[in-house]
Amino acid sequence: MKRLFHGSLTKWLTNLIRNPRYRWFVIFGSLLYLISPLDISPDAIPIIGWIDDGLLATIVVTELAQIATEKRRKSNSQSAQNVEQPTDVIDVESVAVG
Repeated sequence: MKRLFHGSLTKWLTNLIRNPRYRWFVIFGSLLYLISPLDISPDAIPIIGWIDDGLLATIVVTELAQIATEKRRKSNSQSAQNVEQPTDVIDVESVAVG
């Protein structure tokens, strides 16, 4: 039961974050939570209070890196399509020296 709940919760959260419609809401909501003085576990409790902040910071950094990677791949594929292939071919023979 625990594994089923954990797996379905993880899958739901991953699908929510990867959905372009909700991705920015999740990122901005996470940043707002990090800035907010209200926490699920107060930061006054050492280590336990920092876990939720650390997890959310990890989610935000991961998602921003994913967005940057997707944009870079998209721009690289567009620029590769715009580059014309050379029509002339030059054959070169190599010669051993020495």
